[in-house]
Amino acid sequence: MRALEPRVVVVTRPTAYRELLDRHGTPGAVAFFLRDRDPGELDALRARDAAQAAALDAVMAAVPAGWRTGRADRCELAAFPFADGDVVVSVGRDGLVANVAKYLDAQPVIGVDPAGPGVLARHRPDEVGAALRAVVEGSAVIDERATVVAELDDGQRLRGLNEIFVGDRGHQSARYLLRTPDGRGEPQSSSGVVVGTGTGATGWCAALARTAEHPPLPTPGEPALCWFVREAWPSPTTGASLVAGRLDGAQRLELSVTSDQLVVFSDGGEADRLIVVRGQRVTVGVAPHRLRLVQPPP
Repeated sequence: MRALEPRVVVVTRPTAYRELLDRHGTPGAVAFFLRDRDPGELDALRARDAAQAAALDAVMAAVPAGWRTGRADRCELAAFPFADGDVVVSVGRDGLVANVAKYLDAQPVIGVDPAGPGVLARHRPDEVGAALRAVVEGSAVIDERATVVAELDDGQRLRGLNEIFVGDRGHQSARYLLRTPDGRGEPQSSSGVVVGTGTGATGWCAALARTAEHPPLPTPGEPALCWFVREAWPSPTTGASLVAGRLDGAQRLELSVTSDQLVVFSDGGEADRLIVVRGQRVTVGVAPHRLRLVQPPP
């Protein structure tokens, strides 16, 4: 039986201009909406939308003849049936690479930013054809990055490329008992807990690192995480001494929830979240899966 040709899954998300069109219905209505708010923004939004469309056309044209293709919008990723052997092409900004990474196992990702190479979306549209062939031939240079996973005591789990957040959905006080890998524990009331990878250590965690003493932040490829408690509030019943740390290898940070309800989400994606209720436990650590990010040619 002849082996199936590789499948290229192209992942996109609507541009800001397309989202405005969906909301207002027509280009004229969008122009009217922006006229008094930000007159110069309309041309910029249209230009970015045109660049996205051109990049997508170039990517689709670069898929070798006979190869299978699939398409997924960002909102469809949680239910999309990724398969072994897929090659994923993310067409959008760096954040789209993070959005798709949490749903993959070992599928390689080629990131394409229509506005120009970014940190994760490093390819130009005209480099995609060569990158696809290099992946299939086994000659592609792969940058492997650690990911983070949160696991609930009922078996639910959620992964992230940058960070996991555990806290109150309405940004009110989150209450829980925090336990560190070395056996220390403390009841806390805070604005939530952030556990980040080396990739995330350059973003949200970098800002949090400025507010607390902490161990060295991990590098993107390192199987390690950093964690920070946001605005821990000391009181007669809660402490604020365990506010930052590091998780290496199989180490886990554990939170036993004492609030009525907290949420867990990753990489800023609040829509795809887990709910943790009073009495439940969530553990966070390095995930066994890694993002396999294809590098552009030298």
